[in-house]
Amino acid sequence: MAKLVTLKLGAGSLEKGFSVILQIGEDGQQPTVELAGNLPPALKLQHSYQRWQTAYQRLGMSYRLEAKDTGFATNVSNVEYCNDVAQELSAHFNCWLSQETFRPLRDKLLEQLAPQEPIRIILQTQLTVVQHLPWHTWSLCDRYPKAEIALSSPVYERIEQQPASREKIRILAILGHSQGIDTQTDQALLNQLPNAEVQFLIEPDRQCLNAYLWDPQGWDIFFFAGHSTTQAHSHTETTGHLYLNPTEPLTIPELKHALRKSLERGLKIALFNSCNGLGLAQALAELHIPQVLVMREPVPDKVAHEFLKSFLEAFARGESFYLAVREAREKLQGLEHRYPCATWLPIICQNPAELPPVWSTLQNSKAEPVSPLHEVYRPPNQRLPISWQAIAIASLISTVVTFGLRQIGVFQSWELRGFDYLIQLRQPELPDSRLLVITITEADVQAQDSEQRRGSLSDTALSTLLQTLEPMEPRVIGLDIYRDFSVSANRPQLTQQLEQTNTLMVTCKTSDAENNVPGIAPPSEVPSDRVGFSDFVTDPDGIVRRHLLALTPEPISPCQARYALSTLLALHYLAEEAIAITSNADGHLQVGSIVFKPLESNFGGYQGVEAGGHQIFLNYRHLLAPDQIADQVTLSDVLEGRLKAEFVRDRIILIGTTARSFGDYWLTPYSHGPVDDRKIAGVFMQAQMISQLLDIALEDRPLIQSWPNWAEFLWIWGWVLMGGCTLYGVRKWSNSKIHLIGLLGGSLAVELGLIGICWVILVNTGYWVPWVPSAIAVVLNVGSTVAYSRLCPLNLRKSNYSKLLTQENHEAT
Repeated sequence: MAKLVTLKLGAGSLEKGFSVILQIGEDGQQPTVELAGNLPPALKLQHSYQRWQTAYQRLGMSYRLEAKDTGFATNVSNVEYCNDVAQELSAHFNCWLSQETFRPLRDKLLEQLAPQEPIRIILQTQLTVVQHLPWHTWSLCDRYPKAEIALSSPVYERIEQQPASREKIRILAILGHSQGIDTQTDQALLNQLPNAEVQFLIEPDRQCLNAYLWDPQGWDIFFFAGHSTTQAHSHTETTGHLYLNPTEPLTIPELKHALRKSLERGLKIALFNSCNGLGLAQALAELHIPQVLVMREPVPDKVAHEFLKSFLEAFARGESFYLAVREAREKLQGLEHRYPCATWLPIICQNPAELPPVWSTLQNSKAEPVSPLHEVYRPPNQRLPISWQAIAIASLISTVVTFGLRQIGVFQSWELRGFDYLIQLRQPELPDSRLLVITITEADVQAQDSEQRRGSLSDTALSTLLQTLEPMEPRVIGLDIYRDFSVSANRPQLTQQLEQTNTLMVTCKTSDAENNVPGIAPPSEVPSDRVGFSDFVTDPDGIVRRHLLALTPEPISPCQARYALSTLLALHYLAEEAIAITSNADGHLQVGSIVFKPLESNFGGYQGVEAGGHQIFLNYRHLLAPDQIADQVTLSDVLEGRLKAEFVRDRIILIGTTARSFGDYWLTPYSHGPVDDRKIAGVFMQAQMISQLLDIALEDRPLIQSWPNWAEFLWIWGWVLMGGCTLYGVRKWSNSKIHLIGLLGGSLAVELGLIGICWVILVNTGYWVPWVPSAIAVVLNVGSTVAYSRLCPLNLRKSNYSKLLTQENHEAT
């Protein structure tokens, strides 16, 4: 529970000492602890403060003027001296608060306060020099990171305010006399506030300001930027002056009636971003303004603007008033190399009869000022608080749900499309120079004698083709054309060619009794060890993504080939390269040191896929078009003598039809779009498969692989947690006007980072990492985190309240 600590200093002085009353209680309730003590005389402390004040004033400040482009100080030695006396003052101050007469009070504080509790410390005293002391350097503040100190008058009361409902927070902003200072930045910062209506008065006269303060709609915040001064008349009495314009200074009592009426109509905060504001705060305390924020010493422009910016950002995103001040004040430490003691300047002046407001409740004056408990449990229409607890639970739920849906195949089609997208992002490659494709076009088919031609290639044309190629010394020839018939009796030369050409491999098609596919037999003239099947495996969307290397044919199949035609051709080529081709201990095909481990039914994005035979994933060569896999010539080019021997020598020659009338066309991962235009002929698909096998064995092209289920689960969970952290950061740091844009931007950044990393892993290692379910889970996590934050029962939240208050900010849930 948030705590309120009150230190009441009795009559006295630094020369004589003080009596002190310590009160501790829950914020917004009566104190439960009260203890009396004393602070001894502190002449060294008083002298140390006077030395520091003199050193600070020597830095060259006059109101908010600073040296051009050099910072607050114009003399390095003055800066060093100011820092030295500041350290001395801080040491004397902490020594004073460590005296034996005050130690029981300090021990009671340590006993009653928890390090992570939000703590408001109010110092009640009218002694000006005590108000100027650096209370924020008290070692107690370092021990309690959510504590902030405010000043208060010993005399105070609460003024009843008229209930009023406002859609926006109303701010009256006075930009006063600005010679030598920049008030336009103050104006710009106020204009960025969410749900705020800001009325700017630029160097107004007294009559104008008085009229605006009497506005019947009332104001929530009174803001002043410009020149101001404080004149001391005694140890307890000061007078503060505002300079509305170059000719008209003004004191707070001169606005007494207007300010009192504004207070009755809902004024909650007076914020003075100007120099020497304690005199102004003292006068406002006599009017019982609930909350005043001032600078206790002269303040440079840069410091004033940085503090205002940080304070408004923190306060508008939902931080309590005190923690917003502490955060903004501590951020000023980054400027202290140019502006010494910048963190010493801001100070809260509190009316103890009032609770400090939060940004959301300023929009409705009917609402009572909320205590820290209400800051934690905001109404549903306010910006949702997000905690690490919600993120952890929601991320686990999102991951389990997403992974479960993935395991039953819900995301399979999306994951396959996601894989296609990733491989399309690869850099284009060159055609495979180890292959040559001889295409039989529609024109080639029609040019043959229709009486002799059976299928796409007549016996005469085939015999001439083989006779032409053999002297050119190809490494191996693959005939990707079905010939389930014998050679004509008048072509004995072709029979001899088919039987004796050891570099010729032919194809057939296996049967599938389950799907009523009868199969196609190979040429009877070719020995069985030179026959390979032509079967392709397609996914439900018709795309070929897998490469069937081998299978066990059905006993009744007319095609008894155990290896694919592409496998036979690649292995024959590799054997000529003296690469060992064996089976490993598990019976898997091994080429050199590469083991072609077959796909399982659950592989990557596949869930329960038919994984019969020996399948691997097909890692396409990325080209401008998949059919540009190799150099191509037509049958007519060969028969008419236009093919040169250097295009054939030592290459794999593939012969196949590209005539669409034969229907041998297939979809690839590059076929998304107009389908008919993106299909490729089966002979080019064979070439892609051969090229992959050669690249794996000779060029270290990675095999497409996947992680085990447990690794994929952790991967998805990790990205879900990252998305949750993004949500937490956006909710913590963005204000209500831009947090949705920030959330969308943060989520988009996570998604783009996910895609980029998955692409890098796929390209460099060959691992198919689940990015689609990860992306879905990230989006799901945002929704479940919000749902958890809304639906978590209030009694459960209260039971964990003390634990939640130890989190990093007041937006615990």
